[in-house]
Amino acid sequence: MPLVKAGVVVLDCAEPEKLATFYKELLEAEETEATANRVEIRSPDGTRLAFRRDMNATPPSWPRPENSLQAHLEFVVDDLDAAERRVVSLGGRPTDAKDPSGSFESRGYADPAGHSFTLRGATPSAPKQG
Repeated sequence: MPLVKAGVVVLDCAEPEKLATFYKELLEAEETEATANRVEIRSPDGTRLAFRRDMNATPPSWPRPENSLQAHLEFVVDDLDAAERRVVSLGGRPTDAKDPSGSFESRGYADPAGHSFTLRGATPSAPKQG
């Protein structure tokens, strides 16, 4: 048995209940744990996300060119247009200013608290450019 097991991705935010609701709806997930300062969800495919209260949380500044994206969530979808409509209806916003290029299509978004995530339709075959 391994000493360390993979856990859960945790996003800091001012309002974990609201952010958990966004991702619960987007991923058709269920809430698995909730305290005054943390909410955890699990999607039907087993993806686990948690949202931790940080009263001093500020939205990331990506995609400004002077800041590189250090980490983001990536979700695989069958229909990018339908998934984008769902993201926007739940309070997310597109962050890409140009059409994606390369052998796969992906689109960048920010959740209601400003965290970056990507929807992609196929497996990327090349590293991110620029």
